[in-house]
Amino acid sequence: MDELVGAYIVRFGGFRFDRSRGLLARQNDDGTLAPVTIGSRALDILGLLIDRHGDLVSKDEILNTVWPRVVEGANVTVQISTLRRALDEVRSSGSLIQTIPGRGYRLATAITRCEAEPLPTAVAQATVAPRLSIVVLPFANLDGDPKQQYFADALTDDLTSDLSRIADMLVISRNTAFTYRDKPAETRQIGRELRVRYALEGSVRRLGNHIRINTQLVDAETDTHLWAERFDRDVGDLFALQDEVTSRIVIALKTELMAAEAARPIEHPEALD
Repeated sequence: MDELVGAYIVRFGGFRFDRSRGLLARQNDDGTLAPVTIGSRALDILGLLIDRHGDLVSKDEILNTVWPRVVEGANVTVQISTLRRALDEVRSSGSLIQTIPGRGYRLATAITRCEAEPLPTAVAQATVAPRLSIVVLPFANLDGDPKQQYFADALTDDLTSDLSRIADMLVISRNTAFTYRDKPAETRQIGRELRVRYALEGSVRRLGNHIRINTQLVDAETDTHLWAERFDRDVGDLFALQDEVTSRIVIALKTELMAAEAARPIEHPEALD
């Protein structure tokens, strides 16, 4: 099991999961691969089940590992159901996800690591950056105080979750995004690696009871800034502050992303509708 922890590409039960790109693909009868559309939270759970292959993973462990902040336990059940539907859609019997009532979940199939395997052409073409695709990069903690890192991470987590609720938006999972923490990489490189058009980055700095949050929306294809905002607030209720800031950023991004996409040259102008 240890050699599978963090493995970027694995095969299991007729599927190929590229964790670095957040891409799940099903193997067809003719050997070709077809992309499977599924949300980032369900993919995060899949990654955890792969890392813990052979072991039961409890609902509490999923909440604590995949979503460090407080999330309703019922949401785990919803995401498990979504994941099970995607994995079992063409199966005639049995489920790839085993449920032990009151105890947890287990991925009930053999897993093979294939980290060096090249991406098939058909899947590569299907994963060219979708129009509304974004990664929320880990917010930088400019204080240098490890005790303040939780607030920067919580902002990253909330923004990822809230952007995932926008219709037709592809959002890279937080677990994949966090592999870029403290890792020198230009935005265009990240965009190519994750197949996304946009990146949201930011920083947090605290001075006494005052917090400053800077955030920028970057076009990952051209490495140009499309939008930036600075938030200066007193600490007060951190949860209320966090909700206010993430809400304002998400609302602004909806407008900026739509405007950026509408401005892109396309072959058929009516597609703007």
